[in-house]
Amino acid sequence: MPQSAHPRQPTSTTSPSAADALAPTRRVAVVGAGMAGIACARALAQAGCQVTVFEKSRGYGGRMATRQTEFGSFDHGAQYFTVRDERFAQALQDTPDVAVPWSANSVRVLDALGHVVADAPLRREAHYVAAPGMNALVRTWAQALAAQGSAQVQLHTRVVRISADPIHPGGWQLHTQDANAEGAQSVAGGFDQVVLAMPHPQVLELLQASGLDQGAGQGIAQALSAVTVAPCWTLMLAFPNAMQPGLPHLGPQWNAARSTHHRISWLAREGSKPRREHIERWTVQASPAWSAEHIGDAPERVTAKLLKAFAEVTGIRAEPSHAVVHRWLYAQTQTPLGQPYLWSPELNLGVCGDWCLGHRVEDAFVSGLELGLAIA
Repeated sequence: MPQSAHPRQPTSTTSPSAADALAPTRRVAVVGAGMAGIACARALAQAGCQVTVFEKSRGYGGRMATRQTEFGSFDHGAQYFTVRDERFAQALQDTPDVAVPWSANSVRVLDALGHVVADAPLRREAHYVAAPGMNALVRTWAQALAAQGSAQVQLHTRVVRISADPIHPGGWQLHTQDANAEGAQSVAGGFDQVVLAMPHPQVLELLQASGLDQGAGQGIAQALSAVTVAPCWTLMLAFPNAMQPGLPHLGPQWNAARSTHHRISWLAREGSKPRREHIERWTVQASPAWSAEHIGDAPERVTAKLLKAFAEVTGIRAEPSHAVVHRWLYAQTQTPLGQPYLWSPELNLGVCGDWCLGHRVEDAFVSGLELGLAIA
C-alpha cells in the first residue's frame, strides 16, 4: 500500500503498530455471497476488517450453483474452473479436498449434428470442479470465515436500499428484506464501506433505488452501461433406468462437449465429475443467442425444445425421469468492464464481479480479491 508523503513528527511517541491497534475496526458490508463477494470478504477479514455478508439466496456460490434432486445433484451454473492466477492457486490450497481435477480437459467439440470436430482448437489446461458440488468451494470459505469470527453471513437477506447512517456520520446503513417472509424488513447500520458483489444490472438497480446513480455515484453507473451479459437456459436431465444391470451404455462415450448446435452450447455428464452420484444425469446449457431469443418462453416450452436438441446431439432418445430447466438472466459476460473493480472514494462504495474481467470463476475471484485489497 502507498505510504503517507508526510514525515513522522519527531515528538510522536506512538509506534505504528500501537497506532494501528488503537485505530477503530472498520466495518464493511459485502452484498453477495458468490465467488467475488466471498473472495473480497476473505481479503477484508485477513486485513482485520469486521465484515458482514448479505445474500438474498438460501445458500452460497451465486452461479457456482448446485441443485439437489432425488436423482442426484446438478451443477447447473458454472461447469468448471481453471487456475491461471497464482493467487487463486494459493487460495485453493486452503481447501485441497474441495477443489479437485476433472477429466473435462478432454472435452469434445461437436458440430451441429453431434459429430466430433477432430481438428477443433481447444486450450489444453487442467479443469477443476468443487466437490461434492460446485457450490462447495464458496460455501467452505464462507463458513470458515464465520467459524473464525472473521465475518458474519446473513442468508435469505435481500438488500433493497442503501442510505446514509444517521447515527454514524459518514457511514452507511442497509435496508433489507427477509427473502422468506414477504414484507419483513430491517436495517443494518454502522458500515464504513459497502461492496456490491452482484450482477451489474442488479448493482445499477440498487444504486438507482438508493439515489446513488447520480452525483458521486454517476461514474459507476455510467461505467456499468458499457457491460453486456448474456442469459442462459440450463436443462437438467436424469435417466435412472440407464443404470440397471445388463443395459448398454447410454449415449456418447465422451463426458463433456462444446456444441455448435444453434440451441446448445455445452453438455456435461454429471456422474463423470469426482465424488458425484453415478446415476446417469446431464446438464445442458443453451447458447447465449438462443437463450436471449427465448428468454421469456414458458419453462415447459424451453424444456421440450432443449430436450429435442439434446437428442439430436447425443443420440439419447430415452424419456428422462427428470427434466427441469433453470433460467440464468445474467450468465456469460459478452462485454466486460475491462478493469478488476470499481471504487468510489467519495462514497466509500465498491463494485466487483466476474463481469469486470470476463465470465470465468477465476475472474470473479480476482475481482473480489483486488477490491478487498484496495479497501484494506
